[in-house]
Amino acid sequence: MPNAPTDRRSLLLIVVAALGYFVDIYDLVLFNVVKRESLLSILGPDHPRLTEIGIDLFNVQMLGMLVGGILWGVWGDKKGRITVLFGSILLYSAANIINAFTFDVVTYGIVRFIAGVGLAGELGAGITLITETMSREKRGYGTMVVVVFGALGAVFADEVYAQGQRIGGLLTSLTGHAFMNWQVAYIVGGAMGLLLLVLRVGAFESGLFARMKERTERRGDLMLLFGDRERFLKYLGCILIGVPVWYVIGVLVNLSQDVFVPELGIDISALTEAERLRINGKAIRYAYIGLSVGDLLSALLSQVFRSRKKVILGYLLANATLAGVFLFGMQGASIDTYNWMCLLLGTATGYWVLFVTLASEQFGTNIRSTVATTTPNFVRGSVWPVTSLFKYAAPAVGSVASATVVGLVCFGAAIWALTRVHETFGKDMDYVEG
Repeated sequence: MPNAPTDRRSLLLIVVAALGYFVDIYDLVLFNVVKRESLLSILGPDHPRLTEIGIDLFNVQMLGMLVGGILWGVWGDKKGRITVLFGSILLYSAANIINAFTFDVVTYGIVRFIAGVGLAGELGAGITLITETMSREKRGYGTMVVVVFGALGAVFADEVYAQGQRIGGLLTSLTGHAFMNWQVAYIVGGAMGLLLLVLRVGAFESGLFARMKERTERRGDLMLLFGDRERFLKYLGCILIGVPVWYVIGVLVNLSQDVFVPELGIDISALTEAERLRINGKAIRYAYIGLSVGDLLSALLSQVFRSRKKVILGYLLANATLAGVFLFGMQGASIDTYNWMCLLLGTATGYWVLFVTLASEQFGTNIRSTVATTTPNFVRGSVWPVTSLFKYAAPAVGSVASATVVGLVCFGAAIWALTRVHETFGKDMDYVEG
């Protein structure tokens, strides 16, 4: 087995997983980058429920990820991690290409659900493979490369949307059909995924999984998680630790255009009409640049302090502080200042790499893929109750107060959850759950 990041097979695996997560994040945030233009195209500019439908469609996508997390996670423990990598990318790539030709809300929702199911398998399978393949002291570097590079997929999504007319012109010359910017963005995402399938031919299965198959039949058994109280609380803790990431991304950043820019009185007077359509895309771009920087720093700090938990706690406290500044210190700020605040918020949510690594290291080989795949997708799926709670409380108390209450719940639960998990830096991964 390879036991260092310099091993050629490990490097290949890291490159494949990083490229896969890049495409995964591109497609994950794409709806929120293009939702306004796509829904204006489908519903018309005067539809009274434009904002609400946008939130509902995003929640449907995240519900798909929740379902897909369970399906792909169990499949990875029963049939192997590599099959998840191939199957998930094929499903969400096809869904995104279909999405470019969807012109009613019901079909849009169905396709986003299917895309969500596909998107759910990518990260967990890649992190599991790296965790089981690299040495215990260096595997943090491998997961760092995957998550740091992958987060830049969101930046690329906004850039593709911004350059939609140029790319659309090329597609028109090839097909004779005119494409809108949001259609171009979906087509590019699907095409990147299909291209990635070709690059994955050389990826290899985990040696730990191959040996585990010979010594236990209880693989991917959910009762291993839910049938033991201590194990369940540890699993629940892994999930709750990550929820603040998607509170920040799913509420504060994703609702920039429809909620927080107008609510906070952000000055957008200098923006053109085209630039106003990209308010959400720019906020997401800045947040994910910050997320990439934050993930790099958190992974390095984890190696320096030889601890996952200490660094995560520091990030949670910084994140809560910045969320407070965002909600109560940004009134009347310029749009440039607002975008820089999104970058800082993204940086403070950059413990995602540690969160997914910590979760994958908590459990044995026979349930590791299930945990590593379901945990980030349950966190992503938490966007549904989090945004729903925000949406239903906002009319009564206002958007800022609603976001504050929801944030306090998310951060409080995450700090409690950190006490329920074990420190895993340097932990041996060659064991199974009984």
